[in-house]
Amino acid sequence: MVQTVRYYGTGHRKDAIARVWLTPGSGDIMVNERDADSYLGRATLMRLIRQPFEAVNLVGRFNVIARCKGGGLSGQAGAIRHGVARALLEVDPELRGTLRKLGYLTRDPRVKERKKYGHKRARRGFQFSKR
Repeated sequence: MVQTVRYYGTGHRKDAIARVWLTPGSGDIMVNERDADSYLGRATLMRLIRQPFEAVNLVGRFNVIARCKGGGLSGQAGAIRHGVARALLEVDPELRGTLRKLGYLTRDPRVKERKKYGHKRARRGFQFSKR
C-alpha cells in the first residue's frame, strides 16, 4: 500500500474551526466533501483561501481538503486560510517569515460579544419612550 504525504493544519476564525489537509496535487480545493466554489459561493472567499499559496508561490502544487464546522461562510473561509498557512509550515518551515509578515499565521481573535442583561443585544439598549 502506497502512503501519500499529507500535511495538516488547524485554523480558527470567529466561531469557525477548520481542519485542513494538504496533499501534493493540481490545486483542487474541497470543503466538507464539496467543491469549494459550490460550497462557498463567492469568488472573494475563494481568493481568501488561495492567498497563502500566492504569497509563497505554490499555487497549483497542493490539493486542499478541509473540514469546517461552526460560524458562517466568511468565518469558515478565514479559518481555512489560517489552516492552509499552518499546513504550509509543515511543508517548509522556512516559509514562516513570509506568512507571518502577511498575517496569515495570526488567529483573528475577534468574536461576537456576549449579550448583557438589561440590553436587547450586546450594546443596544431597549427602545425608550417617555410616554
